Amino acid sequence: MPLDLPKPIADYVEANARLDLDGMLKPLLREALFIDNGKHYEGQAAIRHLLEEEVIPVKAIFTPDTIREEGGDVVVEGPAHGDFPGSPLRFTYRFTLVSGAIKTLKVTV
Repeated sequence: MPLDLPKPIADYVEANARLDLDGMLKPLLREALFIDNGKHYEGQAAIRHLLEEEVIPVKAIFTPDTIREEGGDVVVEGPAHGDFPGSPLRFTYRFTLVSGAIKTLKVTV
């Protein structure tokens, strides 16, 4: 049964499944913050660089299997598969949404 993800999160996940870089950026605010295992990337240019360097080359595709609300955020968990050591790895994505867009995305293993 598919998860009922909020639209900006669903759009991000669907674009990631296609490894569509522009599609992954579209639901993010221009000034969005992406925190990847403690490293901060602020703004779409920095996030684009991160995705170009760390996600697209290894074909890292996140497949969420659980969702919950926590402290006003949407927390989505599931495996990511790709051409990287340890694949698949289980990730937690914590989204902060504002005005129908992703303001903050925090990714942890």
